[in-house]
Amino acid sequence: MSENEPFDWSSTPAAVWRRHRAGLRAVRRLDPVQWGSLTGIERQQQALARNTERFLAGEPSNNALLWGARGTGKSSLIKALLNRYKEQSLRIIEVDKDDLVNLPEIVDDICDLPFRYIIFCDDLSFDVGESGYKALKSVLEGSLELPPENVRVYATSNRRHLMPEFMSDNLNSKVQDGELHPAEAIEEQVSLADRFGLQLSFYAFPQEVYLQAVDALFPDVTDREHLHREAIRFATSKGVRNGRTAQQFYRQFAGDESLS
Repeated sequence: MSENEPFDWSSTPAAVWRRHRAGLRAVRRLDPVQWGSLTGIERQQQALARNTERFLAGEPSNNALLWGARGTGKSSLIKALLNRYKEQSLRIIEVDKDDLVNLPEIVDDICDLPFRYIIFCDDLSFDVGESGYKALKSVLEGSLELPPENVRVYATSNRRHLMPEFMSDNLNSKVQDGELHPAEAIEEQVSLADRFGLQLSFYAFPQEVYLQAVDALFPDVTDREHLHREAIRFATSKGVRNGRTAQQFYRQFAGDESLS
């Protein structure tokens, strides 16, 4: 697809912004992860599905921030969301953090189209001195012009407030007339995250949930005790129990006769 060729959203469920060509590129190979294959995050699934269905129906809905421990299914949930709702006119555009300055132009090009768009920002966070969040703020809540009704932002992050938090920020806070006045740095941190009306937290899996994820990936294994023992040993060597670890265990041991 050339830069000047019209984008056919009727046959393109997802696209990524490419800065070197200053345009969108269709996603050629969608991740096939399915909604029902995700385990251990049922609460988050239900909340995100409800919000997305309201968005697709033209009802009031929120921008969403999925934050928490690495490898717990935040990005997979967004991918599965597309596979579940793409036949209902849901479209996703992935924009890297470094390209957020282009976000207003991206939104301008899609605001009048007959599809519902999610701007997907994966692994989003900002360091001190970065200013890309300002363009994000304008799309989340608008400025002089209201944000378009057919666009929502779904972001994933390991940081709850998307920005680094330092002890000195708290030390600069003060109490005046019995009322707490947060430091300006804290106000800036919280103000960005507050623009995401739906915030879903993700935590490392307890062992039983991790083993449920493993069981779902190995439905034909009969010796569950041996499977679980090997899965726990694998997670211990990684130092973390989550959905990503379960997937990595599957990739390493799928088809292994010792687990049959």
